Amino acid sequence: MFTGIVEEVGKVILSQPGRLVVGASRVLDGISPGASMAVNGVCLTVSSLNASSFSADVMQETVKRSNLGRLHGGDRVNLERPLALNGWVGGHLVQGHVDATGRLAGISPEGEAMLMRFEAPSDVLYYVVEKGFIAVDGISLTVADCDERSFRVSVVDFTRRNTILSERRVGDVVNLEVDIIAKYVAQFSRAKSSGLDVDFLREQGFGVN
Repeated sequence: MFTGIVEEVGKVILSQPGRLVVGASRVLDGISPGASMAVNGVCLTVSSLNASSFSADVMQETVKRSNLGRLHGGDRVNLERPLALNGWVGGHLVQGHVDATGRLAGISPEGEAMLMRFEAPSDVLYYVVEKGFIAVDGISLTVADCDERSFRVSVVDFTRRNTILSERRVGDVVNLEVDIIAKYVAQFSRAKSSGLDVDFLREQGFGVN
């Protein structure tokens, strides 16, 4: 589990089918082989590391669902270590399980911030609501507004400067993960509408208290 607060921007050293090597410093502190690491919002398992980089295996399913397959040596990536149980949740709960990719469709200034509009698949937008959370390339962002094809977020200067959002251009592909709470609410609502509730389960002999 992560928070969507990027700790460091790393640099891809090697990207090949099934394997990714990323140069980093800050996020390596306290990490050992087998630990999780969010790379552009994708939860990967660290297979090996040294003082200046870590390696991770990348499954084909991950490549299909995310933009990791588009990475090349020299590309910069957002990095975050997993949330410690006694740590701060500065963003929102992010699983590191990318739902789909989206596309940056527009950038416009808004005072000292920047409005960024992202086009997304309908099955992602189903869970997107105004003032709700969404993770873009692993960055916890608040939805400013949305429609049937896209959503907009307002990105403060600090976030742009300390993540790869400063390098994103119109047309770039980004990783999207919707708020897990929105998924649970939607699932519960569907269950309620189909008659699946505590009383129904009790009637069917499930012994629900």
